[in-house]
Amino acid sequence: MPLFITFEGPEGSGKSTQVRFLVEWLKERGFSVLSTREPGGTAIGNAVRQVLLDVQHAGMRPRTEVFLFSAARAQLVDEVIRPFLERGGVVVSDRYADSTLAYQGYGHGMDLGMLRRISEFATGGLWPDLTIYLDVPVEEGLRRKRKANIRGEGELNRLDMADVEFHRRVRNGYLALAESDPARWRVLDGTKPADSLRDEIEKVVSEMLFRR
Repeated sequence: MPLFITFEGPEGSGKSTQVRFLVEWLKERGFSVLSTREPGGTAIGNAVRQVLLDVQHAGMRPRTEVFLFSAARAQLVDEVIRPFLERGGVVVSDRYADSTLAYQGYGHGMDLGMLRRISEFATGGLWPDLTIYLDVPVEEGLRRKRKANIRGEGELNRLDMADVEFHRRVRNGYLALAESDPARWRVLDGTKPADSLRDEIEKVVSEMLFRR
């Protein structure tokens, strides 16, 4: 039974941790699971990721971001995600096309209709069955990101360096996207303890698996 689940959220929302928890939980229940991330997930995508997130590329324009993210996404869908789904597997992705709508659309103010058309082309029309959005206040998310960087558990990238107002627009954009498609999106409080959040996510996915 193919199932495509994506995680979205502002910086420091804890997506990567919850992706790991969910993948382990699904595997324990006998599902064939693929975990991936954006940008990345393929050799080409990982190379694009280096260009996109490098802090030395501060002059990168929003249109450039759109095309680079979309190129990496197209490669990921065709090379990895779609073949795995066609074999009946479950794919869990840390970010997907909704990130483009939130960051380049709401964050940078680019036309959402145009971005949807580009994303539709890049993905070949493949959209998630379920999108879990972990919501945290902008200041809290950025504080977490900086703290993790100090601990050596991650590094600040080019997008992290944007001003607070940009990140607020991104968060508001995510909430607008979730409100516009409640059948696909589940909005969860990312400020809760990781274990509590894990339990909520497992319940949401269990309900979807039962329905399917």
